[in-house]
Order: sequence, then structure tokens, then C-alpha cells
Amino acid sequence: MKQHFTSAISQRFGRFASKEHGRRFQTAINRAYVKAMGLDMSDFDAPETYPSLNALFTRKFLHKRTFSHDTLDVISPCDSLITECGTIHEDLALQIKGMSYSIDGVLGDGISSDSKKSVHNGTFVNFYLSPRDYHRYHAPIDMQVLHAVHIPGKLYPVNIPSLKKQVNLFIENERVVLECLSAEGKRFFLILVGALNVGEMEVSFEPRIRTNTTLTPSQYSYKDLYLSKGDDFGCFRMGSTIVMLCEKEMIELGISTGHTVRFAQTIGRLSV
Repeated sequence: MKQHFTSAISQRFGRFASKEHGRRFQTAINRAYVKAMGLDMSDFDAPETYPSLNALFTRKFLHKRTFSHDTLDVISPCDSLITECGTIHEDLALQIKGMSYSIDGVLGDGISSDSKKSVHNGTFVNFYLSPRDYHRYHAPIDMQVLHAVHIPGKLYPVNIPSLKKQVNLFIENERVVLECLSAEGKRFFLILVGALNVGEMEVSFEPRIRTNTTLTPSQYSYKDLYLSKGDDFGCFRMGSTIVMLCEKEMIELGISTGHTVRFAQTIGRLSV
């Protein structure tokens, strides 16, 4: 597979965003970005303290957000817009109203057929992170990570206009698929979907995954990798999308399409 032009554009933007341009110029860049995108910086350091645009993108909280410690409560893994959510019909979920995608396709060849079938007729949530959102992602529940699969691909934008016109956007774009188990042994997936100008999707527990740098898929398996609810496990270098796919009757959602959610907000409850 040849490098797609969207990947080349994103690499160039990534180099610019990663560069430290000198204090005065960098301060101007950061302040302009905050103003243009309407970032709420009340939970973070001042814009001028970040040495690069990427450092601003991947900013961490000054103080941790609180969330429910009820083990059955599911929290949002990120700040985002819920572009679609609901029931998976056989292996079809909604990209946007009127346009479906195959979850077997988005999970790719590195996930076994049995694991794919486990989430057929289950529940899905599409979290869209805009450039103004906090870009880090967190564990939505106490979970065990079984596999991580990196699937190289294109980097089309994943905003609402693109979702409406680009068929199979989540399948075409580069992504990292995490196969996971809940504490109750229910299977679910977290899929990090790349997008235009996402120079990198970081997975903190797997440094061998280097996105937008290789055209060769890779996969990794784990025996004793556990994340607690709320744990930070990486970030996007720009806005993008997380797709969550769950087994049937694993979760009862408390959100709807069009809702804006924040990391640590309770968005559903695990079934018992």
C-alpha cells in the first residue's frame, strides 16, 4: 500500500506542531490557536507555558477530574461529541445517520472471527474529538487489554461533513484497535481512529505502535495488562474519533446522538 496524500499532509503538519519555535513566536502560535478554536483552558496551564503546539494539544489537567467509583458506572473516555450511538445490527453500526459501516471491517484482520462475533448485535458509541477538545483518552471502566492492533490507512477528516460524504470512513482511516475485557469478563473494543493532521496516536502502554510512520500492520498480545477506570493511556496529536463496541447487553447507555460529553462523565451502566 502506498502512502496516501492525507498521510503526507498530516506528517508535515505534525513536524510543524512538534517543533519548538522559540518562546515569543510559540506563545503567539499557542494563543492564536486557543482563541481561534475557542479552547477552555480553565483546567490547564496558561497557553504560553507549552513549548510546542503538540504540547498544547496533549495538555494534562492541573487537577484530576472526579468520577463515579461505582464499578458498574461507565465514564466517557474523552471530551467529545457523540456523533452516533446505539445498537449494532448484526455487524453494522452507524457512521452517521443514513450511513452504516461494518464492525468486522473496522476491527480488521488482526482480530479473530469469534471476537468480532462477540460484539455483533451489541452496542456502539462514536466519540468525535474536535480540535478544541482535550485530546487525551482514558479507560472508561476497569478493564483488561488483550490485544492491540495497528492498522495503517488514510487520514481523511472525521468531522460531521466528512462523515456524511465519505463512505466507510472508519474503515479507510488509520486506526489502533484495542481488544478488552470488563471485570465481569465481557468483551469490548476501543478503536482509536486517525484523522487529517493527526501526526500520531499515542498508546502509552505500547511504545512499539508508531502511527503515520509505517504501511505495515502490527499486533501485540498481553497476559496481565490491566487499566483502572480513569487511567490515562495516551492521546491524539489533534482531534479525532474513538469508537467503542460492546457485547450485547453489556452496557445500558445514558447518552444519545448529539450529546456533548466530558471525560469522567458517567455515560452508562454495566449490566449485571
